[in-house]
This record gives sequence, C-alpha cells and structure tokens, in this order.
Amino acid sequence: MHRHAIGMGGLALLSTFLIGGCAISPIPLSSDEIALGTQDKLARVTRHQEPLSGPIDLPQAMARALKYNLDHKVEVYETALRQTDVTLAGANGLPSLVASSGYASRDKVSASSSYNLLTGTQNFGYSTSQDNHDKTSDLTFSWSVLDFGLSYVRAHQAADKVMIAEESRRKVVHRLMEDVRTAYWRAWSAQKLSSRLMTLERRTRSALARSSQIAGDRTTSPITALTYRRELIEIQRTLQEMQRELSIAKFQLAALMNVVPGTPFTLTAPQAMPASSAIAASPGELVTIALNNRPELRDAEYKKRINAREADAALLEMLPGIQLFAGPNSDSNSYLLNHNWLGWGAKASFNLLRVFQYPVKQELIDGQDKALDQRALALTMAVMTQVYVARARIVHFSREVEIAAAYSKTQQELLRTIQAEHDSNRVSEQTLLREELNASVGLVRLDIARISLETAKANLLSSAGLDPRADGLSPTSSVAEIANVLRRGGAVTASNSAPLTLAKLKE
Repeated sequence: MHRHAIGMGGLALLSTFLIGGCAISPIPLSSDEIALGTQDKLARVTRHQEPLSGPIDLPQAMARALKYNLDHKVEVYETALRQTDVTLAGANGLPSLVASSGYASRDKVSASSSYNLLTGTQNFGYSTSQDNHDKTSDLTFSWSVLDFGLSYVRAHQAADKVMIAEESRRKVVHRLMEDVRTAYWRAWSAQKLSSRLMTLERRTRSALARSSQIAGDRTTSPITALTYRRELIEIQRTLQEMQRELSIAKFQLAALMNVVPGTPFTLTAPQAMPASSAIAASPGELVTIALNNRPELRDAEYKKRINAREADAALLEMLPGIQLFAGPNSDSNSYLLNHNWLGWGAKASFNLLRVFQYPVKQELIDGQDKALDQRALALTMAVMTQVYVARARIVHFSREVEIAAAYSKTQQELLRTIQAEHDSNRVSEQTLLREELNASVGLVRLDIARISLETAKANLLSSAGLDPRADGLSPTSSVAEIANVLRRGGAVTASNSAPLTLAKLKE
C-alpha cells in the first residue's frame, strides 16, 4: 500500500511537470533580434546582383527586372516548390519499409494458469512463457494498392498545381514588363526634361513677378495684365503637374529592377523594340491570341482538370483497401523455439460509410465544376473586353501623339514668327515669353503623349498574354544575355516549357 502511494505521488509529480512544461507564453522579438533581422535583409536584398555600369537602355531594364525583381523571384520559387510537391505525391504511393525495435521489462514474472471446462478443475499450476526482460525487432515491407491509386491521382493534381503556379509567374512577368516599359519611358522623359522643366519654372516665376510689377505700374490695362498673369499661372500649374507625374518614375523603375532607391544611374533614349505582330492584328485575331495565352484562362482550365481528377479520387476511396506485407522478425524471449522468423500476409479493409458519402462528394464536385466553368466564361468576357480596350487606347493615344506633334510644330512656327516680330519691336517681351513657355510646354506634352502610347502598347501585349522571348535562357544567364534576346525577339506567344525546379534554381 505504501509502495502504491509512492507510485501515485511520483505519477502526480510527473504530470505536474509535464503540464507546466506545456504552458508556453508568447515572447516578442527583442530589439536586438529586430535590428539583426533588418541588417540581414538589407544586406541580402540586392546581394549577388551584377552592378550597374554605364547607361541603361530599355532591354537592359527589362532584363534586370526579369532576373532580379523580388516579386518575380517569389513566383519562381513557388513554382519550384510545387514541382517538389509532385515528387512527394508520387512517393506516397511507393511501398513502405519500416524497421522497429523494442524493449520490455517487468519486476514480476508474467505467470498464469488455465481452467479446464470439462473437468471443472485447474489444469496445471502457474506457468510462464515470457522472460522478465525482452527485446524485439522487425523489418516490415508493406504496400497498399489503394494508396498507390490515390497517390497516382494526387500526383497528377500536384502537377496541375505546378502549372497553375507557372501561370501565376507568367502573370507577374506580364505586369512586370508593362510596368518597366511605362516607368522607363517616364524616367527617361524626366531625365531629359528635368532641366527644361526647372528652367521653365524659374522663368514662369520671374514672369509672374514682372506681371505683378506691370499691373502695379499701370503701364498697361488691368484686363490685359490680369489675363497675362492668368495665362502664366495656368502654365505654372501645367508644369507642376508634369513634374509631379515624372518625378517619381526613376524610383519606380529602380524598384522594378531591384536597385536600391537613390542609386544614381542614367538612361538612354528608348529605341524601338521589335514590333509584335499583335500590335497590327485585327480585334478578332487579338482575342484569339489572348484566349489561347492569358494566364488567368489557363489557370481556370488547370483547376477544372484538378476538380475532374477529384471525382476519380472519390471513386477510388470507395474500393476495398488491400495491403500486402512481409518482413523478418526477431525476439529475445528464451522460451521461444525460433527466435528469428520471416512473416508475410495480406489484409483487406473496406469503409462502408464511403459508399454513402460518395453521392454528396459527387454533388460537390459537380457544383465546383459548374462554378469553375462560369468563372472561365466570366474571365473570357473580361479578357475580350481588355483586348478591345487596350487596342482602342492605342488608337486613341496614337491620335494624341499626332495632335501633340502638330501642336508642337505649329507652336514652334508661331514662336519663330513672334521672335521675328519681337526683333522688329512689333510685339512685347511678355508676348514672346508667353509663346516661349507655350512652345516648351508643347514639347513636354508631346513626350507625355508618347509615354501614354508606349504604355498602351505594353498593356496590349499584356492583355494578349504574350511573353517576352526567352530562347535559351536559364537562371544563370547574365543581364546582357537576357537583354540581347529581348532586343532580337520582342514578345511571343506563351510556351509550354517545363517550369524550373529548386535544383535548377540552385545551379
């Protein structure tokens, strides 16, 4: 009784210790840990990148974005991880080989007796066939036919998820190329026009100051003075809007290329990229290209295929499970005749409730298929609309460029005429200054119209689902190699090449 009380007390003490050990309180990160993490991320965010050297052109900017942009890298690694899931899903159907060993001990002999039902007496005295200390070990090879079938289906579903991740990566690439092209044109315009805009801003402020002096001196009529002042303020407002629109473009481009903000670099004048046939295609042809290549539509088809295979998995789950097993065994019990032996067998199991669950699962699968189909139809309409809108924007901005070019040309001719009249003292200094400002604003507006046109072209390529050409490129390709391919190839239809794996990413 005393020994029993001690045993219960020890058990209670052990339970208290285990419960106390499981009571964990949340611990926030310390300031040192946060600081170290910050330093580590700052050190690694641009590590192993080719340094900037010389002026950057548009293909180089695109190449740097493809190679170093962190959003794109996340999608690349996500695709590689999904590829690993395929390997793991296939391995789940392989046979298992389990090794186990054990040790058992007791303080008293495991003895027992038997009772004869015919005579109503005890057969023998107490006996044992088990040592107080026993060691066992076995190596069991087993294989479930049902698990093999299910793993085959799950592996195909995992493979489709790889392709979904690949389409997600393509979508990021489309957005990335569109953003780089837009940011590059804006940053280049800002680089080219910055000094001109600053000069215009200074001249406008100076003219405004003089206009106030003229109004105060009453050397001209108040209406003329105020009208002139209003025109100058309007020009100043236009200049400020242009500066605001272009001033942040270089920071945006640096972020897309994964360059530390504030890093100095210069841009070259954008050269005409190889024209894609999609730019000149008819609306019907563009819609066909887009429906064949847009990542969102491919994503929807892969999800429908995954759902269809879920129906196969539901059928397999209703089948009886057959498990085959075999392996050597060992037991140190001295009472045994054979301490080592080879065992084998088979076991069948059948979950009857799965039969009743199947109709509900099938109804769910059918509902999901209908929902996915409706989503695909909605995406089809959205893609068609985006293609038509993108094409209309190109037409619209092409006209804007023509009008801006005509305005700028006319303004330049007018400025030359005003200059000649001013030289002959037939027009005032204020009139000449106003037309000079208008001529400069006209040039800036022409550049902004060209930026809008290039943005619309990039949007059309993205809407059509066209990928930048990447023939023969790998994760180890240099920026120069990628840029050269982009210069030659432009945009092409989406390929069906195999996605990258984690092993390839580490090469």
